[in-house]
Amino acid sequence: MKLAVAGKGGVGKTTLVSLLAQIYAAEGNRVIAIDANPDANLATAFGISSVKSQHITPIAELKDLIEERTGAKPGSFGTLFRLNPKVDDIPERFSLKKDNIQLLVMGTVKKGDSGCMCPESALIRNLVSHLLLGRDEVVIMDMDAGVEHLGRGTAKAVDAFVIVVEPGQRSFQTAKAIKNLAKDLGISRCYAVGSKTKDERDRQFIKENLSDFEVLGFINYYPKIAEADQKGESVYEASPEAVAEAKKIKERLEKLLTEE
Repeated sequence: MKLAVAGKGGVGKTTLVSLLAQIYAAEGNRVIAIDANPDANLATAFGISSVKSQHITPIAELKDLIEERTGAKPGSFGTLFRLNPKVDDIPERFSLKKDNIQLLVMGTVKKGDSGCMCPESALIRNLVSHLLLGRDEVVIMDMDAGVEHLGRGTAKAVDAFVIVVEPGQRSFQTAKAIKNLAKDLGISRCYAVGSKTKDERDRQFIKENLSDFEVLGFINYYPKIAEADQKGESVYEASPEAVAEAKKIKERLEKLLTEE
């Protein structure tokens, strides 16, 4: 399974990614979790301590590696560099391991004024392509509202694009914009997951406003999730209710993909 999970900031993407990753890992799968958010905090959702997470260097900040693999210094624009650098050893060398999960943090790539590709962008794109096309682990990407880490060819390797929404118009607008971006890359399997819903009214509100989406399910609001975030504890261990809901979402998604 190769999944990209996206949505507006603060809607609960990271919570869903951490739950799905740990569910797959508990079933005996090897999982690669990719934190492609500018505000990277997936490690905390896994319950990885701040001391350990500080040792994770985002790929975009590995200046020596980027220059070694691409032939150009990070941040340089308008220079020649390798578009297909070697990346197959990066997951083992630069990931943080927790049980059956390897966590990779991508980091933020600064773009040039013209929007052209830079050496660090080339490395990350090639790495994502390798993870989606060349590995047999379950791969789950925690993304923001953009899809810059996905090229057109790479995007076709994504089994599904899951867009997380909370019951609010700004979240709905972002979801529709993400769906259009995904469609431009050739991704047709876009689904929604409701987050932070408190009652049936919230759930119906999401369904009515996203009538053109298949809604896989809901991760309801639980104080335990907020408490786990405050304490830096694993959501998977803190909220069995959320785990049960994430399992249903996973099963629904797998059923839909099997039927296609």
